[in-house]
Amino acid sequence: MPVGILSTGSYVPKKEVSNAEVAARVGVTPEWIERKTQIRTRRYAAPSQAASDLAVKAAHRALLGADLDAADLDYVIVSTSTGDAPSPPTANLVQDALGADHAACFDLNVVCSGFVYGLALARSLLRLHPGRRALVIAADVYSRILDFTDHRTAVLFADGAGAAILGEVPDGYGVLDVDLRSRGDAHHLIGVPAGGSRLPASHATVAAGRHYFRMDGRSVSDFVLAHVPAAVEAFVRRTGLELDEIDHFIPHQGNGNLMTRLVEAAGLGKARTHRTIDRFANMGSASVAVTLDHAVHDLNDGDTVLLVGFGGGISVGACLLRWADPWTLRRRDALARSGAQDPT
Repeated sequence: MPVGILSTGSYVPKKEVSNAEVAARVGVTPEWIERKTQIRTRRYAAPSQAASDLAVKAAHRALLGADLDAADLDYVIVSTSTGDAPSPPTANLVQDALGADHAACFDLNVVCSGFVYGLALARSLLRLHPGRRALVIAADVYSRILDFTDHRTAVLFADGAGAAILGEVPDGYGVLDVDLRSRGDAHHLIGVPAGGSRLPASHATVAAGRHYFRMDGRSVSDFVLAHVPAAVEAFVRRTGLELDEIDHFIPHQGNGNLMTRLVEAAGLGKARTHRTIDRFANMGSASVAVTLDHAVHDLNDGDTVLLVGFGGGISVGACLLRWADPWTLRRRDALARSGAQDPT
């Protein structure tokens, strides 16, 4: 059974934070931030908002786009590395808020690759159980774990959520293939050291700043450029396509300069690369999901769309789609329910 995306939705918090505001806190200039990252502004969650709140808003928009109710969902998968709490799963909080009472729910944490991993898991579940639908949400609230004495990370990250509903699509459409890779030997490059079972929260860990997000940005960039282009090329060719047949490229919005170098190194110059980093910064696992939602109006029925996430772990996820226009899908469903035939 071919499985594809029936609709998308996204949400970014209302509070817009300029480079000038961040620069004043971290001790650099606004011009330095934009030159190093291509970021001009970002959004931070309100004090009352947690990851589940952002996720629910994105989910409502995806449900509206698919003309579905929450009760129609069979699975709710939430990708986050900044969940509301260590337990219960953020997905269960989202389920409760949506009223998706019949859905099985779980979280996954693959950091910035999480949305692509979620799509892969949803596709597998739906192929096992034809006729079901899955909601995949990526939501992160990085503003809560940033150390503003560390200009290398504090200038990059922000908050947001993106969602997609997956279900059956016509033959030839939907997810053509997925490729998931992990390199645990590089786990030390990105992480939050304390707060787990190895370093439980204590006065000492808080005083030492061990609950803040840490990243060796230069080493991560080197890793991405050394490993991701070859993996992407091999993956695309495995599907029977060539790189110049990719219409749209939606990578993780980690750093604007890194994205530019990645496009060149991966040989994807003919594809349209979609960017939201300039206005939303790096939203963790939400970056690919939010950028996909903002790209939807530029996607045509039958276009090839390549999603690539990479981040903490280190993990890399790629998903190649043959885009099925959501309006066309809803029209076909309506005709099928009525017993009429599609004249096209």
